[in-house]
Amino acid sequence: MLNPDKEKIKKLKKKLKIQEKKNAEIRDQMATQRTIFANERTLMAYLRTAMTVTVGGFVAIKFSDDLYLEIIGSILIPFGIVLGIYSFIRYRNKQRLIEGHHQSYSPTSHEHAKAHNAEKSYNDGGNSI
Repeated sequence: MLNPDKEKIKKLKKKLKIQEKKNAEIRDQMATQRTIFANERTLMAYLRTAMTVTVGGFVAIKFSDDLYLEIIGSILIPFGIVLGIYSFIRYRNKQRLIEGHHQSYSPTSHEHAKAHNAEKSYNDGGNSI
């Protein structure tokens, strides 16, 4: 009685190991996508801040009669524009870095194909647990 139970446990462990290999590659792909989305969200935050600073400078110039607010506005407008340019440069550099990691990443697809074929032949053999 113990041998059939041990065989079942062995088959279950093998099946679990195959599934874990498949899940690892999916997790890696999802992590890459999350990183790309985080980079895009950071770009949007930078652009939103740059636009706010630029508009704040514009408002300070247009709607004030004080000299110091006009000077502050004159400083804020170029600062906002520089911040916007910096955000694009930063985004592009990070995107290249992410793409470089993505291209150098070698998924274990051939191993997954082998595992998938082994699982399929196991299931086709009628040895269901």
